[in-house]
Amino acid sequence: MLLLAGAVPVALVAIGDADVETPAEAVAPTENPTTLAARQVAERINAQLDRQSAALLAGDRAGFLAIADRKVHSDLRRRFAGLRELRVTRWEGRPNGLPTPAGNAGEWRLSVEFRYCFVEPDCRPSPLLVNTLWRDGTEPRLIELEKSTSTPQVGGRVRAQAGTLPWEVSKLAVVVGKRTIVGTTPAYRDRLPGLLKRAEAAAKVADGYVVDGAVPERYRIFYAGPKEWKRWYGGDQPEWGAGYAVNVGGGHHDVVLGPDSFNDSAYLDVMLRHELAHAASLPENDYWDDSAWWLIEGLAEHAGADGASVARYDGLIPTRKFVKGDWTGKLDKLLPAEDASTEEAIGSYGVAYLAFRYLLDRFGEEKVLAFVKVVVHDLRVPRQVSEEIFGKPWSKLQADCAKYIRRAVN
Repeated sequence: MLLLAGAVPVALVAIGDADVETPAEAVAPTENPTTLAARQVAERINAQLDRQSAALLAGDRAGFLAIADRKVHSDLRRRFAGLRELRVTRWEGRPNGLPTPAGNAGEWRLSVEFRYCFVEPDCRPSPLLVNTLWRDGTEPRLIELEKSTSTPQVGGRVRAQAGTLPWEVSKLAVVVGKRTIVGTTPAYRDRLPGLLKRAEAAAKVADGYVVDGAVPERYRIFYAGPKEWKRWYGGDQPEWGAGYAVNVGGGHHDVVLGPDSFNDSAYLDVMLRHELAHAASLPENDYWDDSAWWLIEGLAEHAGADGASVARYDGLIPTRKFVKGDWTGKLDKLLPAEDASTEEAIGSYGVAYLAFRYLLDRFGEEKVLAFVKVVVHDLRVPRQVSEEIFGKPWSKLQADCAKYIRRAVN
């Protein structure tokens, strides 16, 4: 019961007039019949989802399929196998709102929210919304199960849904380490042992870039072949993209490595450190202004470099060309366009790396990570917080940073 401050719940009674109807005797408003029917259907579907969840966690594939029509079984078998490979430890399905009548009698459309954990039984679950179609009965039957779709970011701190997840559409092979879980398709199964070893090493580096809170419970990494690269998580990546970290909710970011990741083993290590640093440092509800891109990517590039000297930075030559081109010295316009050339994109990343390195060398890790928190997590702009954290106005500090970058690339 919700009470106003200082209020006390009371029962009103009639005094002296037996014909006055008390609130307790008043007839409750009748629920709309359509709403009542939808609520009852939702309750029956919820019971079916509970049965399916229990079957999945028990490793009972027949029970997992039992709530569904045969035409859905192939899809469900793939999902069951993928989730078991990923060591699912928590799985809950709940109606997300009330179902609505579909075109055929007795059929209902319903958005279902699934919440899941991998490996860690007590992890914060990631949510997933999926549209479904059911045929009602004493035990409703699932007759359609859509893939999850990406939802756009909108202004403010809104967590968008990532898009189709690997285990929804692909057969998976998975290995688990102390700090990471690594998956791919069976065609690349032979790459998993080496990738796991590299991922475990990268996780130790990424843990040092946590900005707010504890280190991730476990880093989730997926290697995508050419087909999966275009399909997983919406597949909408720029031509120059080689990997990414995507928010899947519950404080988790999935890391995806592109098809060319294995072309250069040294670069694979750099990419793993870079993307896992994103997973460690990005906010839970990751929305930020594009002007903060340099800080987000500069941190990740610094993790990727893992203490190497500026002279050994892989992107130094494209960065030199970028700096000596039409760069103005400003950091807030560095985000590459989706149609940028690979060389232009590398140059932008290089400037971000050098800017982050300059701040770190001058002010130290504690202050720089505090700066990342207020700019990326708390959505404040550098000019508001620069003097508070660094004791210098942002205009002066950015100018000093630009001078350092121009010297570094010469």
